Amino acid sequence: MPRKLFCEISPLTYRLSVEKGILKRHLSDLLRKERFARERSGGLLPVVVYQHSSLIRRRLGGVDMRLQENKATNLALAVSCIDGILIRPGEVFSVWRLVGRTTRRKGYKEGLTIERGKPSKGVGGGLCQLSNLIHWMVLHSELTITEHHHHDGLDLFPDFGRKIPFGTGTSISYNYLDYRFKNLTGNTYQLKLWVDGEYLRGELRAIAPLAHSFHIHAENEYFSREDGVVYRNGQVFRNVLDSATGQCLESKLIRTNHAKVMYDCPPELIREAGGSGDPHSQQDQ
Repeated sequence: MPRKLFCEISPLTYRLSVEKGILKRHLSDLLRKERFARERSGGLLPVVVYQHSSLIRRRLGGVDMRLQENKATNLALAVSCIDGILIRPGEVFSVWRLVGRTTRRKGYKEGLTIERGKPSKGVGGGLCQLSNLIHWMVLHSELTITEHHHHDGLDLFPDFGRKIPFGTGTSISYNYLDYRFKNLTGNTYQLKLWVDGEYLRGELRAIAPLAHSFHIHAENEYFSREDGVVYRNGQVFRNVLDSATGQCLESKLIRTNHAKVMYDCPPELIREAGGSGDPHSQQDQ
């Protein structure tokens, strides 16, 4: 039997490991002396770079809908800490530097979390949806992503009306798993975020128009069974387009998915290893 990690021994050792991670992040930020985005503006920058919205109360397998209701509260609280933030040239945006620790005292409730690769619950849970939305908008800009975590190669829930490619989500946990990007351009950006009861909505704005636009899409998506385990496969590409002509200037692979499926996948969707859809077969090489 493999030896357990310290964080796996008990709930106490897990909590100690989390607090250690939080302290290390605080010290790291002090030493690096990054210039973090702090200023918020009630006014709106003139150029809308990208808009996106996501349904708050989603059906996720057998997840308790009470956690989805609580998530709506958590999102509204977190959004109020970020809405209107300006990201000037040279500044770094950090979710947790703006939102802070999510506690009951601040009004946060128990929401869905992912712990050790499995659905769980915790105070402030559900904020991955906020970082997901921000990440999706940033992918459509010239901003540079400097910290991005994923759910460790797991496909946790069946698709219910998925609109963006699998593999473009984020995983955050205060504060050692953050979502960060840096403005290395000469343009000033702004995040406008709000909750309207049913949807989490956002706009990425800027002072000046962008010379490029961006298109993110998935290719070669399929499910495979390998040694009795089902995996979700696919590739995600980011195309850079000339804003004036629409010409594609570059197509870059930004993620390759090979995620273990954690739910019952319909058998008719699964390609058996060694078949025409097997990534190791001669046909696909």
